[in-house]
Amino acid sequence: MDKARDPKFLKQRRMKRIAYSVVAVVALVVVTVFVSKLKPAPPTVDGGSVWPGEVQRGTLIRQVHGLGTLVPEEIRTIPAITEGRVEAIPVLPGSSVKPDTVLVQLTNPATEKAMADAQSQLKVAEADLNNLKAKLQSDRLAQQSTLANTEATYKAADLVSQSDQNLLSKGLVARLDAESDAAKAEGLKQQVAFGKEQLDRMATSDLAQIASAQAKVAQMESGVRLAQSQVDALTVRAGIAGLLEDLDMGNGTQLQVGQWVPAGTAVARVVQPNKLKAQVKIAETEVHDVAIGQPATVDTHNGIVPGHVMRIDPNSQNGTVTVDVELDGALPPGARPDLSVDGTVNIETLKDVLYVGRPAFGLPDTTVSMFKISPDGRTGTQVKVKLGKASVSTIQVLQGLNVGDWVVLSDTQNENSHDVIRFSPPVAAVH
Repeated sequence: MDKARDPKFLKQRRMKRIAYSVVAVVALVVVTVFVSKLKPAPPTVDGGSVWPGEVQRGTLIRQVHGLGTLVPEEIRTIPAITEGRVEAIPVLPGSSVKPDTVLVQLTNPATEKAMADAQSQLKVAEADLNNLKAKLQSDRLAQQSTLANTEATYKAADLVSQSDQNLLSKGLVARLDAESDAAKAEGLKQQVAFGKEQLDRMATSDLAQIASAQAKVAQMESGVRLAQSQVDALTVRAGIAGLLEDLDMGNGTQLQVGQWVPAGTAVARVVQPNKLKAQVKIAETEVHDVAIGQPATVDTHNGIVPGHVMRIDPNSQNGTVTVDVELDGALPPGARPDLSVDGTVNIETLKDVLYVGRPAFGLPDTTVSMFKISPDGRTGTQVKVKLGKASVSTIQVLQGLNVGDWVVLSDTQNENSHDVIRFSPPVAAVH
């Protein structure tokens, strides 16, 4: 038989259940709010892959760096002065040459014929000059002989005239005969004077004719020299001592036996391998501080050679500017044209400044977020760092860090949304 339950007991029991439910709900709300306010756990970064850097104080040498090649200071381009067909190529690129070394032998029948024609014309002109001289000499001798005969006749007639004057005063000769002899002598005297004047004019005329003939000979000689120079130019020589760099007609077309080479075409290049300079390509964003005369170093991968900036190309190409560095030191063994080198230009020296290794994500004169590594190397805290002037591998620190601080220099863009990161294993460099 069932017992009747006490209503008061049932009411208390119901109130307990309600209280438990309210407590449970409140507890759930409190836990939810608390959990929602908790910060996410710091992400973990492989400490072994972190590239750390220590902030230091001292002298910072600003430098810019670029890749380049060694090129000759002097490049002699050898053109074909006379057109012709390639008959022979005695030497090949890479050979050492002297000024008189034959690089290319050309042939041109027209040029050789022009030489023969010029020599023939010279011989004709020389023969004409000799014939003219002989003729003029003969005419002069004939005139001199005529003048001598006239002078002799005049002297005889003058003596007769003088004798007639003496005899006339004594009445021993007729006056008519004396006057006739005197007139004859006077006529011969005038002939002598005319003969001398004619001889003088012949001398002047002879000089003019000889000069004209000699000018023609000189013209023919000039033609022979020109033709000879064109024939000589068929033998293309180096002109300077050095290294034969290549034999081509431009556009990479190598010179071949049998090719026809027009006049003025470059057929070879000779360089002096002992006089080299470095052509370094500097990024156009960094070249604005480079100036002529600044010290530089060139790494040939077999030695470092000091130098200085000698020229800056006014134009930019593919984002870089070519800077020519004159080498002040001796070249190491194995240095040759077109050798790849690394060039570094020293722009300025900053003394007593804070600096750190150049981060992968930091540009000069900007403010960046960097993770400062804790002394135990286990965590990194994000800080704002103001950067200043930069060099090849270091950069100036203006604000945000102190001497002895260690920071992460490798790329941390994926972690920049977190204020703190953990390193596992710890970064070893800071211990």
